[in-house]
Amino acid sequence: MLKNTNRISGNAACWAALACLVVPMFASYFFDDMFSTLSHLFQHPEMLRLGWDSADYGFYAGGYSFLCVCGGLVVCGILLDMFGVRLVGSVFVGLMIAGAGLVTYALLSGLSPKVSLATAYAGCMLFGLGSEIAGVAVTRSIAKWFKGRNVALAMGLQLAIARLGTATAFILAPVLVAEKPDGEIYTLFETAKPAMAGLGLLLVGGILWAVFVAMDARFDRERGITAMKGKVAEEDKFRFSDILKVLTNPRFLMIALLCVFFYCCIISFKKFGTAIVIPRFDMDVDSAKWMITMIPFFTVIFTPLFGALVDKAGKATLWMAVGASLVLAAHLIMAFAPQGVEFFGYLAISLLGTGYSLVPSAMWPSVPKIVPEKNLGTAYSLIYWIQNMGMLLVPVFVGRIFRETVTEPGNTVQEITAAVNAEFIFIGLGVAAIIIAALLIMSSRRHPELMIDRPNRTGNE
Repeated sequence: MLKNTNRISGNAACWAALACLVVPMFASYFFDDMFSTLSHLFQHPEMLRLGWDSADYGFYAGGYSFLCVCGGLVVCGILLDMFGVRLVGSVFVGLMIAGAGLVTYALLSGLSPKVSLATAYAGCMLFGLGSEIAGVAVTRSIAKWFKGRNVALAMGLQLAIARLGTATAFILAPVLVAEKPDGEIYTLFETAKPAMAGLGLLLVGGILWAVFVAMDARFDRERGITAMKGKVAEEDKFRFSDILKVLTNPRFLMIALLCVFFYCCIISFKKFGTAIVIPRFDMDVDSAKWMITMIPFFTVIFTPLFGALVDKAGKATLWMAVGASLVLAAHLIMAFAPQGVEFFGYLAISLLGTGYSLVPSAMWPSVPKIVPEKNLGTAYSLIYWIQNMGMLLVPVFVGRIFRETVTEPGNTVQEITAAVNAEFIFIGLGVAAIIIAALLIMSSRRHPELMIDRPNRTGNE
């Protein structure tokens, strides 16, 4: 009886810790996607007191990944393994909040468009690095707290609630920045409203992160875990040679490549979602907003369910391949479906949301199976680093497509052409993702000892 009571208490503590971890990620996703359902506004810079056009917006969005790609993620991931999630994670949760504050200032400052863009880009760089390392700290913490339990379900729930932040941004941003008739100007305050809301959420997330830090310290004390010098077992000490071992692991490289190709198909698409679906399916802004919002809502529902499925049934590599195939099918429909038929838009977004739920549910819990726990911070950081290379470049290219193709604002033919040309980028990325997923399936079958496709649950929790 005592054993069962302790186990229930342990489970309750795990879920309480998860509740504290999801809020900073919810806020991070909200802030990152605050302009996604307003992307069409940047095609009309004459209506924005801010003065940014689509290429400027794409440049700003790419700033999220700049410091990550320049090595910040790798260095900080190493620091995470060396000094732990409590110290390093706290620093970067703070950096995430500070970056968001700088972006908000740039939007409200009244500076010239070039200066405000440069300032916002700098803030987005800080926010992006802080957000990515905070995400690594959260993922690593879940792997630690739920080891031998429902780790895929826990990671799925974290992803689902984080993406609810995206859904909230999609819905709330057009409400905060109400559509205006042609000829009226959006003021700086109106344009900055989503950023101010996101900054408020990030501050709440920072408070709950502090609560988790206290819980995690108690977790370690109760299990006799200490970070004091000389108390770490020799085999558990971090060595820089471990980085090379991670980078030369074929399964790790496959997961990292799948991550960058797959996520660019969705995250970069969301940045320009309304600019694509409005002309392709002849929709108004409000309908387009709700269509794009289906993506995170699908993941809120299906990611935990698919995570529980992976925990129980395994077959992770198969689910990755299926998810990547659904995403490719979605972009093929958006590019080649009959013009102006909304049904195909809803079908494509439904497939995109389902694929967006499947792949992460199987991919992230697979990393601890192929990388030692002491190197998980480095491993997740390296994956995010590779992912951010794509997230840095793809929005820039898509933004340029819209600027160079739509030379006459309001020209429907040009807007449709730009949307289809942008989709060709996502189709190419989708094909690459499927190829990598197929290679991962073959590798898993050749190395069954890694148990990548085995169920995650090891106990009766």
